[in-house]
Amino acid sequence: MLAVFKREFKSYFQSVIGWLFVAAFLAMFGLYFYIYNLLQGYPYVYYTLSAITVVFLIAVPVLTMRSFAEERKSKTDQLLLTAPVSPGKLVLGKYLAMAAVFTVDIAVFCVAPLILRAFGTVPMGESYIAILAFWLYGCACIAVGMFISSLTESQVIAAVLTFVVLFVSYLMQMITGVISSEGNVLTQILECLDLYAPFEKFAGGCLELAAIVYYLTVMVLMNFLTVQSIQKRRFAMSRKKFSTAVFSVSFIAVAVALSVVVNLIVNEIPSDKTAIDCSYSKLYSITDDTKKAMEELEEDVTIYALVAENRKDAQVDTILSRYEDLSKHISVEYVNPSKKPYFYRDYTEEAPATNSLIVASGRRSRVIDYYDIYQYKSDYYSYSSELAGFDAEGQLTSAIQYVTMGDDQLPVVYEITGHGEYSLGSEFTDVISKANMTLSDLELLNEEGVPEDAAAIIINGPQQDFNKADAKKVIDYLKDGGKAIVIGSYTEEELPNFDSILEEYDVSFTKGMVADNDTQNYYRMGGPFHLLPDVNSSAYTGSLAGKYVYVPASLGITYPAESDDVTYTSLMDTSDQAVSKNDPGNMTDYTLETGDDEGPFSLGLAVEVSVDEDKTTRLLVFASPYLFSDEASQLTANNAVLFSDVVTNLVPDTGASGSVIPVKEYILDQLTVNAFWSILLGLMFTIFVPIVLVGTGIVIFAVRRKK
Repeated sequence: MLAVFKREFKSYFQSVIGWLFVAAFLAMFGLYFYIYNLLQGYPYVYYTLSAITVVFLIAVPVLTMRSFAEERKSKTDQLLLTAPVSPGKLVLGKYLAMAAVFTVDIAVFCVAPLILRAFGTVPMGESYIAILAFWLYGCACIAVGMFISSLTESQVIAAVLTFVVLFVSYLMQMITGVISSEGNVLTQILECLDLYAPFEKFAGGCLELAAIVYYLTVMVLMNFLTVQSIQKRRFAMSRKKFSTAVFSVSFIAVAVALSVVVNLIVNEIPSDKTAIDCSYSKLYSITDDTKKAMEELEEDVTIYALVAENRKDAQVDTILSRYEDLSKHISVEYVNPSKKPYFYRDYTEEAPATNSLIVASGRRSRVIDYYDIYQYKSDYYSYSSELAGFDAEGQLTSAIQYVTMGDDQLPVVYEITGHGEYSLGSEFTDVISKANMTLSDLELLNEEGVPEDAAAIIINGPQQDFNKADAKKVIDYLKDGGKAIVIGSYTEEELPNFDSILEEYDVSFTKGMVADNDTQNYYRMGGPFHLLPDVNSSAYTGSLAGKYVYVPASLGITYPAESDDVTYTSLMDTSDQAVSKNDPGNMTDYTLETGDDEGPFSLGLAVEVSVDEDKTTRLLVFASPYLFSDEASQLTANNAVLFSDVVTNLVPDTGASGSVIPVKEYILDQLTVNAFWSILLGLMFTIFVPIVLVGTGIVIFAVRRKK
């Protein structure tokens, strides 16, 4: 076998074919590498590899057409067939030689992530998983081409047939969709011939054992069929008849059946055992909070996916499979909207988007719209949006808990209105929804007090003062063990009644906005009023310690150093160089001036007071109404994480999920590649190296012909 491998591998580079194959792939890779990774700054090599898979349709037939067809036409195969080399070793040697030629390109592709790493953050795991998938796909295509070449003595016919087979396989998803949108026995059989679909399973950095096994079985099966083809010819030459035909057909049937059985067995293994999450943000991993919640699940839950099964979203389907594996009480059903267009009406009035999910139990249901699973970030400068987050786990865990909770377990959070309060940003109201809490407006003027069903209240930066009666209603609620988030706001108007709520706990806001003169503690593009405070470790900031949140236009919070009855915990602080600018309209700079207050200041404070054995007052105080705004969430996702931690820890015993699964970052920041390196690397991969390779091949071929 080794001798055959050396002979074949050497022959590809003694002619133009091997050089042309390597150059063609490298040129196409270089073109899309330049467009996607260097020019547009995407850090994902998968984008480039996915774009050039179509090259297999042309390059593979050129590489494989001569493997056996040329030998048969020139009759040199008779020497091989009568040589003391088994057909299996002969076929394997030739196949490994072609795979080795292809692997030369793969070796070059492996350098690409290392190059990109010099220009920013690159998901290395995802990159090399994509390259592995591309290599497996290519090797499977080569195995198919080699088998077809063994069936004919015409290189042209071998090339054309290989192209047709690979082209049909490439379009198989579209073909099966035309045959049946729901799927049937015929489409299931045809899907086994789809070589491209397993490649897509690696998108996003998930190492799929089922896809790897599929490609390996294709390679083994095609090599086996090639051996059978050669074996028939070998016996035909020696006996002038196909005396082993029945044996070969039986053997082939067994091999095909065995391949099917192996893949069926692997597909039945739970996905958490067959899929390794190598993505940068762990998109496919299930958190411990979700695992614990699913272990405690005691009611049956059905998740309906509103899409034909052959058109499902691969990433969402992976997550759904993992939920099925986590609990016997969870089942997933695909509902084809074209067959059942009004199925959704049993659960909601408005038609959800295709690929949306409906989570239902015997109690209630919740619709998860497809566009809530994928989070998009708007760019106000270019008036465009881009995919930013993947929230399948967060939405599903929340929905499953919601549909299985008792009516008395659904908490209500009231947002105080009527005093010019700021509104929470959409990402922060989503957090409350994902925590299975209901957010309702509350105008105290029309109520005798805070409603008894209030799990917590939110007062977000009032611009006008409370009246004394409204302030007393809030004070009475807190003294009775209430929970509240109180947020201050800079205003020139005095707010004595609002301030009296915090004075009950010896807490107050500074008069002016806080400027931090430590360059490490403010957003440089915004200036010293755009604070990036030090986040302390606490129950309310457990996942953010050591990270930053964005706190613009903030007041400072002052509180006693010690207290016998009240527990104070500062959640985030300014540096020692912070100053409260009490007259910002007439300030000359950001340093301490006459009339200013000197820091450091707290920008977030947790206050706890034990009322009795069963009740504890919890008060969370923040100093900027922009902390939980859409503008802040555009700069960093940490503000939403902070709000999530605050809400779920503020109301820990109401039956809420106890933990909100945050949105997983989907897209990394774009790379910054200057024009010089972009053009240089693009020209090198796309033009210079391919031309050198082809030129080398032509020279070697010409020299050999002269000899």
